[in-house]
Amino acid sequence: MSYLSELNSEQKKAVLHKKGPLLILAGAGAGKTRTITYRILHLIKGGVAPENILAVTFTNKTAKEMRERVLELINQDKTLNLPISFYTQPFIKTFHSLGVHILRENFRELKILKNFSILDKNDSQKIIKEIITSLELDPKQFEPKKILGIISRQKGKFVTASSFTDKISNSSQQGNEYLLKITARVWGKYEDTLEKEGSLDFDDLLLKTASLLQNNKEILKKYQNQWQQIHVDEYQDTNKVQYKIIQLLSKKHQNLCVVGDADQNIYSWRGANIQNILNFEKDFKNAETILLEENYRSTQNILKAANQIIQKNLERQEKNLFTKNSKGEKIGTYLAYNEGDEANFVAQKSKNLIEDEKVSPKEIAVLYRTNFQSRILEEAFLNASVPYQVLGTKFFDRKEIKDIIAYLKIALNPKDLTSLKRTINTPARGIGKVTLIKITTGKEDELSPTVKTKIQNYRNILNKILENSKKLKPSELIKLIISESKITEQYKLKGTEDDLEKLSNIKELVSLAIKYDKLPLGEGLEKLLEEVALSSDQDEIDDNIGGVKLMTVHSAKGLEFDYVFITGLEDGLFPSKMMGENSISKEEEERRLFYVAITRARKKIFLSYTSTRTIFGSRRTNIVSEFVTDIDENLIEYTDSLGDNISQDISDEKIEYLEW
Repeated sequence: MSYLSELNSEQKKAVLHKKGPLLILAGAGAGKTRTITYRILHLIKGGVAPENILAVTFTNKTAKEMRERVLELINQDKTLNLPISFYTQPFIKTFHSLGVHILRENFRELKILKNFSILDKNDSQKIIKEIITSLELDPKQFEPKKILGIISRQKGKFVTASSFTDKISNSSQQGNEYLLKITARVWGKYEDTLEKEGSLDFDDLLLKTASLLQNNKEILKKYQNQWQQIHVDEYQDTNKVQYKIIQLLSKKHQNLCVVGDADQNIYSWRGANIQNILNFEKDFKNAETILLEENYRSTQNILKAANQIIQKNLERQEKNLFTKNSKGEKIGTYLAYNEGDEANFVAQKSKNLIEDEKVSPKEIAVLYRTNFQSRILEEAFLNASVPYQVLGTKFFDRKEIKDIIAYLKIALNPKDLTSLKRTINTPARGIGKVTLIKITTGKEDELSPTVKTKIQNYRNILNKILENSKKLKPSELIKLIISESKITEQYKLKGTEDDLEKLSNIKELVSLAIKYDKLPLGEGLEKLLEEVALSSDQDEIDDNIGGVKLMTVHSAKGLEFDYVFITGLEDGLFPSKMMGENSISKEEEERRLFYVAITRARKKIFLSYTSTRTIFGSRRTNIVSEFVTDIDENLIEYTDSLGDNISQDISDEKIEYLEW
């Protein structure tokens, strides 16, 4: 089997394993995607039907790449003659897409709409803010974002609104007790609102799926028989409800292959439980464990630094990355006077790499711990005339895009009050808040004939969208919405640079929808709305822009670049102590985050930190991050503002600073 010759010995073991639980501990850059895709191919060649294989991961980008690679391998294999179609291929999706799929197939049992709307975080926060106000509470004291965060984390722990309320009612907990009681009240009303609107939020897609599988044996049996070989990527990032879904689906056949790395567990703040991967061999009896330690991405110097950093952590499974790649360059280190000096260094060094060393801008990434650091970096890149792209606002979060999608959602789900509020006066139709209240409370008879006509015209648009959704391809339907709603007129009228960008984004939405045109009618529209709801920061990376990528370390997870700048390496910023949490587990997670940052680089890393930095309006003097001093001095070279090596002539000032 020629494809097996492309694997190292440990990868080959993982691919050849067929029965029972399998834990693949895959270090950064160790070829885990190749291992998973070849394993799926090998199962198919061994007689497993493609549709009996499930693989789940965390981002649309990763799922798309994995799916395309698997189909490519199947098509290239001359010994296979499989009629692969939309319905007869391995099911490779994100966890949330899996949830959407199961919920839509079983909407009658769940007593929900088949075309249920999926709320994003912003829409959920708006609803919660309205509820807080209706309870005569102050949204500034009880922040909607904070309360939604509590609800989200509880749902991730497989907790429902009713069980949370019972727990809080019987609790003698002090401190946050009042906040938790308010959260329980808000959560109950929030669930009532979602049910009334025929909507689910992001966390419901998993919580309701797990509840359905746990409580309905017939439905569980159906999916257990359907997916007899299950794969989970980035297993260290699973929370309790995701663990429950996988545990239930794999219980019958026990053919569960999970791939992950405890050293890259960086999402505890959103519920990821590192114990899921640490306890895999206890939770799944007779499990085999395979270590993938050979790195194909980075130089030896980069891996030495990464190993030195992560070995300080105690909560991990022992492994040591190695590579047959070259020794490579030392790690560049720059001490800046302030954040402006640091930003100028990063921008100028990037410019030198692009112009002098002919490095493609898209092969350069600038990473930072928190989003506020991006502003001054952007300013420096603009001043240096270096092309860049900031990963921040998602395409589908832009107002003009949300407006168009809201028209589609309200047309398909007339109960979706959130989308109704968004569209009824966009563009302006002279329908105010008082009118909206009367519409939603059944007092439409009190409205004047003129206003009634405006409302009927709006409803005519929605009816036309609904009617055409049954016969038009997704891209054609989006064009119809744009035309009928006259949503672009407001941007054409003003014609500012911002308006022209909005028009360009709207055109891009049509282009994006084209890829769903080939799917069966109805199916394509569902998949488009699913992508809109479940998109992530990484989905925003546009290689066509070709600019240097600016992003948080969290957003960089799973990506790789030739050159990586890691900025703001100061005690209190990275590692972060901004939340005031100083526990061992938090310290270890910060170290894992730095490990992830280092292992994004193929060729060269630049570390930078400042003597002083302004944070929240106050200028503070900094101490260098322990992460920098944990790296062996032999692996580091110090650079000046032009990026030139000054290791042999480092100033006394910098030595004193580092020792301090």
